[in-house]
Amino acid sequence: MTEVPPGAVLVMGEALIDLVPVTDGPETYRAQSGGAPANVAAGLARLGTPSWFAGALGGDGFARLIERRLADAGTELGLCARSELPTTLAVADPGPDGTGYHFHLDETATFRLPDHTAQVERFAAVYVGGVAAVVEPAAGAVAATARAGAARSLLVVDPNVREDRTIDPATASRLLRELCSLAHVVKASDEDLARLWPDTDPDESGRRLAAEGRLVVLTRGAKGATAFAGDAEPVSVPAVPVEVVNTIGAGDAFMAGVVNWLTTHGVAGSGAVAGLSREQVTGMLEFAARVAASVCAQAGTEPTRPPDN
Repeated sequence: MTEVPPGAVLVMGEALIDLVPVTDGPETYRAQSGGAPANVAAGLARLGTPSWFAGALGGDGFARLIERRLADAGTELGLCARSELPTTLAVADPGPDGTGYHFHLDETATFRLPDHTAQVERFAAVYVGGVAAVVEPAAGAVAATARAGAARSLLVVDPNVREDRTIDPATASRLLRELCSLAHVVKASDEDLARLWPDTDPDESGRRLAAEGRLVVLTRGAKGATAFAGDAEPVSVPAVPVEVVNTIGAGDAFMAGVVNWLTTHGVAGSGAVAGLSREQVTGMLEFAARVAASVCAQAGTEPTRPPDN
């Protein structure tokens, strides 16, 4: 395995193919590399943070497409598992309230992830989340790696809740709540928190998680984002105005922006993230919002680093 430089991030989860409807013709779909963890890994590398993608790649043409995308971004693939099985497909279903997905994941390579607990101490941060956190056999490996990450590194969790006939909602919610309880940093949409704690307002869920010593970043799409750092008063920033071309991957780009900011500023451990000043939290959110806007303004999911203000 290539030497791990300071500030590097281990990203564990799925890389799959999104089939996205396009307007070029009736019932036409475009295949593009996706999966929240893969998007975060590629986004981090493009922002200048060394990232290692700890996923699993199959033996088909889609896997080669994913590998090229990650390699072109600068993501290290030395921890990727390999298989001759095909790649998971996620059929995107955009609507007025966001994009839903229908998964085709049986007997695919995507979720055959190894346990990476022995590797986490080499990294400044460990990111987990997405569908791999709730689909076996990946879920067990993700949970074990997350526990090690919480003990030895900065654990970042994005629950990225997905509802699908192939995913048991009760089991998925339990596993994602457990990961959030381990995390030093939780980044979640208001919809994620409403699904995980349906009887509680998302802001209240964010406050409760933060009060236990976490940094919690709550995204609200076009309404901006709010951060809760420990017991401090929450900080909110608006979304960056942009002519929206695409929203797929914007949340993952925001996540990459948050992690890039934290590692660039040397933030590690729950005490550090919970103790960030109001000025620091504002700067982090504004930077992440600009990164997300760079995705919304173009087709595809590749963020660009915004100019320093």
